Amino acid sequence: METRANHIWVGAVTLLLLAGLAALTIWIARLNQGAQNDYDIFFKQSVDGLARGSEVSYAGVPAGQVKDIALWEKDPQFVRVRIKVDRKVPILVGTTASLQGSFTGVSTITLSGALKGAPPIQEPGPSGAPVIPTKRGGLGELLSNAPLLLERLATLTERLTLVLSDKNLNSFQNILTNTDHLSGSLAAAAPEVKATLTELQSAIRQANYTLSAVEKLSNSTDAAINDQNSGAMVQLRATLKSAQTAADTIQAAMAEVKPGAKQFNDRTLPAFESTLREIQETSRSLRELTERVNDRGVGSLVGGNKLPDYKQ
Repeated sequence: METRANHIWVGAVTLLLLAGLAALTIWIARLNQGAQNDYDIFFKQSVDGLARGSEVSYAGVPAGQVKDIALWEKDPQFVRVRIKVDRKVPILVGTTASLQGSFTGVSTITLSGALKGAPPIQEPGPSGAPVIPTKRGGLGELLSNAPLLLERLATLTERLTLVLSDKNLNSFQNILTNTDHLSGSLAAAAPEVKATLTELQSAIRQANYTLSAVEKLSNSTDAAINDQNSGAMVQLRATLKSAQTAADTIQAAMAEVKPGAKQFNDRTLPAFESTLREIQETSRSLRELTERVNDRGVGSLVGGNKLPDYKQ
């Protein structure tokens, strides 16, 4: 009995020593880790590859670990991830969390974006811990949208297949052939085009020469007109003076003729019209007399009408 009791005591003491050693190890580990704060992150996306103990880094520097992962009971669209971060890491207003995936399937949480001088995030969230807002990570976003990207890639491939069909390829070949023929025609017509351009340049030079001559003539004409002492201006002034004198003479003559013209209209013209009517009457009588002589002879002017002959 004594031997058995000794073994029990030895076993109990050994277990106590092991438990104390484990507690000492945990305590030392916590001393090495330092004090930590809990934060909640609500991801509205898949957190595939993330697990308890996954690394949490701040701008690439290890800052903590994932403590818990669960669906948020108030809204299952969100995944609540609770992390513990060293208190020395400044989790300030403006800090965001993103999920960084990898092709190996392991995901981590990266913190970034703190603003200098901003206050720390301390206000408790709906689950009791302060909430760090999220933003889409580059590779995580790519992996999350991979099905959509694959679908769009498949659609693009189908459209490219339709574009590069045999019919369209033949059309492209015809277009290239026509383009080649057009280039050949342009190359063949290059000498004629060059000659035409040469003639056009000559015509432009001739036009410039003509414009220069016209400009010189215009300048000469302008100078002749503006020069009051030039012969042309002296002759023009003399001509205008002669024309003015002639106009004055005509105006004076019209003034002298106006009384006579008025008298002619008032007296002479009515008398002339009466005389003209008498002449017309005389002419009519003479015409009737002539017609009578032609029809009946001269005797019709002397005697009366000829009596008819009667048989005895």
